Amino acid sequence: MYAVREEVEILKEQIKELVEKNSQLERENSLLKTLASPEQLEKFQSRLPAEVLSAEEQGGAATPAQHTRASQPPVQPLTYLG
Repeated sequence: MYAVREEVEILKEQIKELVEKNSQLERENSLLKTLASPEQLEKFQSRLPAEVLSAEEQGGAATPAQHTRASQPPVQPLTYLG
């Protein structure tokens, strides 16, 4: 039981770090989109795979994890029960 609790704490810390990193990358992405010219955006979008473009059109930006692990199911958040 102790080992499980320790693993949960490690995973919670990793999740916290990943959430922070994701937030930072989203802010950077937003800034870059704001600063990029329409020509630069068009050139960039023409180089993206079709699956990324369709995800953006549906309102959700695809993350790098979605590109590399597209065939795997999404990770469900952990709920700590005590």
